[in-house]
Amino acid sequence: MTTLLEIAAPTIEYRLLGPVLIVFVGACLGVLIEALVPRHLRDEGQLIVTGVSLLGALFVLWRTWGPDWRSVGAMGAVSVDGPTQAIWLLILVFALLSALLFAERRLSSGVTSFTPMAAAVPNSTLEREAAAARVEHTEVFPLLLFAVSGMLLFPAANDLLTMFVALEILSLPLYLLSGLARYRRLLSHEAALKYFLLGSLSSAIFLFGAALLYGYSGSFTFSVIDAAVATPTEHDTLLVTGMVMLMVGLLFKIGAVPFHSWTPDVYQGAPTPVTAFMAVCTKLAAIGALLRLLFVALGGSRWEWQPVVAGISVLTMLVGAVLAIVSRDIKRLLAYSSVTHAGFLLTAVVGASTMTTGLPVGQIGSAAAIVVYMAAYGFATLGAFGIVMMVRGVAGERNDLSAWQGIGRRHPWIGAAMTLFMLSFAGIPPTAGFIGKWAVFSAAWRGGYWWLVLIAVILSLVAAYFYLRVVAVMFFSEPATEVSDVHVVMPGLGTTVVIAVGAVMSVLLGILPGWIVDLAASASQLLR
Repeated sequence: MTTLLEIAAPTIEYRLLGPVLIVFVGACLGVLIEALVPRHLRDEGQLIVTGVSLLGALFVLWRTWGPDWRSVGAMGAVSVDGPTQAIWLLILVFALLSALLFAERRLSSGVTSFTPMAAAVPNSTLEREAAAARVEHTEVFPLLLFAVSGMLLFPAANDLLTMFVALEILSLPLYLLSGLARYRRLLSHEAALKYFLLGSLSSAIFLFGAALLYGYSGSFTFSVIDAAVATPTEHDTLLVTGMVMLMVGLLFKIGAVPFHSWTPDVYQGAPTPVTAFMAVCTKLAAIGALLRLLFVALGGSRWEWQPVVAGISVLTMLVGAVLAIVSRDIKRLLAYSSVTHAGFLLTAVVGASTMTTGLPVGQIGSAAAIVVYMAAYGFATLGAFGIVMMVRGVAGERNDLSAWQGIGRRHPWIGAAMTLFMLSFAGIPPTAGFIGKWAVFSAAWRGGYWWLVLIAVILSLVAAYFYLRVVAVMFFSEPATEVSDVHVVMPGLGTTVVIAVGAVMSVLLGILPGWIVDLAASASQLLR
């Protein structure tokens, strides 16, 4: 008698996964708009769909916020816990602000920062005809939403296969977006190619590491890997090798040394709105995924990975600070600044502190500290790149520091806002950056890594030099004669909102940090 294999229908907690699904559906609707809506209506349609999708995801997240809605769902593939909810909140807020930068038109005389025809050869007749016909790349909005859907899934993944799928979903749109700059097209193409090749290599290394951990534990699920790690075996070589390869894939996305070489070239060549989006949201999603991998799946091997991450943290802070000092391009300077901030974030990971509730700023755990730090870093970064978009010459943005000489005196409000963001990056009180650094350094100190905190404080002082140098250039330098074409263009409403929100939050989080600390501390318990 033949027996039929019974296959249970999968159970999906749709409300729990609502933010991810809403953003993904919005991205699919954006693709349909590109195919079905007349060209002159696409821009408005894409903006509406993008805004509604992100705001809808925020609404559903608000409705499901709290411990009652924290659980492992989607057949154990996704873990929606405290850190997941907090990271989702930040990603959605920062993605919404990034979408406003994507929609900026006033700075480029009625056109966006994106090329009218990406497939055309740079400066070819076809590209000039597309520009004259006002062809617009409105598909950048669904690409943004697809990337956001991957970013939401990435830190929530509860097994290695789901994490790899999320990694690819967030990466592929970014490869495309990096090559869509309207000006300096060859540089943009170079950025996209470098990002694609190095990103593909890091993804392959990640997948190889996942295969090795499967060979070690017999499963891709984090809880099973954690149980296998707790049981001594003779196959520790598989564990260590797989762990290192997985960390390579994630540290590449964070921009940590020695996997940072793509960062300055891609940040410089990509359209500035895309650079801002990558600098904040990609780093946030990747550090969340790294937390889940190391704390949930590999927590039993912390004595193996902590010294490695500590060494990478020191190298990242050192290399980022030194290279930023010699940078003469504002976008490259901010790129190396991003590398330095990745090192500061890793100090909290090294601490592996799991204290979660009812604690003051100096005693919150690693996950909560990272949320606080990324909130401070994210608002300042988006605001800074919004200002970078405003300094322009004949052929688009002027990013060389010589073009910024005297801007603070000619445009005091612009200089004041950029100064505020630089001070926040440097961690100078009473800005949000000071609270962020205090949080991550405290998490490392509680984990016993006082020497790492000491090095981080010293390198913070080194990093303060290049931030203050930007301030000095804006206020204490005379404009160079060879940059007489430089001018500051007042932005549209969207970019103005981004800069204003960034400035307000950089001050608010520094003066009144209690609410963001409490929010992060109440949402810092990782589920296993």
